[in-house]
Amino acid sequence: MTRPSTLGELRASGWTSRLVKDEIRANAIAALAAGTPLVDGVVGYEDTVLPQLANALLAGHDVIFLGERGQAKTRIIRSLTSLLDEWMPIVAGSEINDDPFHPVSQHARHLIADRGDETPIEWVHRDRRFGEKLATPDTSIADLIGEVDPIKVAEGRYLSDELTIHYGLVPRTNRGIFAINELPDLAERIQVGLLNVLEERDVQIRGYKIRLPLDVLLVASANPEDYTNRGRIITPLKDRFGSQIRTHYPLDAELEMAIIDQEVRPLTSDDLSVNVPPFMKEIVAEISQLARRSPHVNQRSGVSARLSIANYEILVANATRRSLTAGEREVVPRVSDLDALAASTSGKVEIETLDEGRDGAVLERIIKAAILDVFRHRVPTERLGAIVTAFEGGLTVNTGEDVPSGDYADLVATLSGTREVLADLGVGESPAAVASAIEFVLEGLHLTKRLNKDALAGRATYRSRG
Repeated sequence: MTRPSTLGELRASGWTSRLVKDEIRANAIAALAAGTPLVDGVVGYEDTVLPQLANALLAGHDVIFLGERGQAKTRIIRSLTSLLDEWMPIVAGSEINDDPFHPVSQHARHLIADRGDETPIEWVHRDRRFGEKLATPDTSIADLIGEVDPIKVAEGRYLSDELTIHYGLVPRTNRGIFAINELPDLAERIQVGLLNVLEERDVQIRGYKIRLPLDVLLVASANPEDYTNRGRIITPLKDRFGSQIRTHYPLDAELEMAIIDQEVRPLTSDDLSVNVPPFMKEIVAEISQLARRSPHVNQRSGVSARLSIANYEILVANATRRSLTAGEREVVPRVSDLDALAASTSGKVEIETLDEGRDGAVLERIIKAAILDVFRHRVPTERLGAIVTAFEGGLTVNTGEDVPSGDYADLVATLSGTREVLADLGVGESPAAVASAIEFVLEGLHLTKRLNKDALAGRATYRSRG
């Protein structure tokens, strides 16, 4: 449909002006009534964060999200643009998205005064109505609000001329959503500059007797620990945010796995077939869950959901490298591939231990605990008697990344009770899938103290405890 291109056509079309918070409220009401989620791509907040967000938007509040790293705060904020109208008219050439019916800037006022109904209109997509600033200690008032443009002064304009202003990020997001990430990192004297935006809904630019009434939804994010560590949010500013919403990590392994499914980029190749058994994915998710409860992990810095994503990607990558080295084309991660997670975990988990260099031991304990939890959950104890009996008869099994999948598959025919356990795990009958399941079962029997394990240089030997 052709959109109006002049002020007169816009007025004749019946378009009505409304505040950005009213616009978001109306679109949120429509989404809730239709059963459509307010934000896309966020898992695990359906009963906690999202209802609070809906309340805040319906109430017309500015919002601050509090939560540790990796809790989708920025993703939620950026997704709010979906609640804006797809297109919005502005006075052509306006730097601050002037409402054609209620112009704010001198440029828009003069243009409408000169051309009346022939004033040209531009249409702005909702994606351009979002502004974002990562708060840093060197952020200035000029960045956020504005400053005198020396080039415009040099061109011959007087300092008293409003047209010499170079608008900052906040005015340029007029009639839109402005987000500040890591708000406590903003110097306190700069935070003061936001007080008028939140309460009086205007900005005042240094050296000018002007007032720019702005229409902005202000959204911010912060880590709770930042209140005492790197900085703080000044009390008057906190008081001006209508709603404060606390985010959180996935509450269980199922949600963690759902995030993995959503975020991981699949490893695809015409020459490879990648299959990750459910128990291996659950182990990766459980590692993150256990790390968030471990007394040896710094919980103030948090354990991001990015840990699960990175661990899963490295697990698949290591299994791929192992398979290619062995000349196999089916990629199925095994328990022995979990040793590779040290690289993807070390930068995302802060270990607190009295002994220097014990990080690896803490991670190893967490991985073993994750395997044990998943093993107890997925493998019925009554299925394991025949396998343990075979080891008591003198059987030993070698595992490791240099052991080909066919060696594990040969065990199925000779090791009584294996088929039933494999059926419970639902891995199928391919050699690579059988190898993954057997390593998982053997490690589970070892961790439940029913088998001994001798490990050295990436290889392991399982034998009877007798």
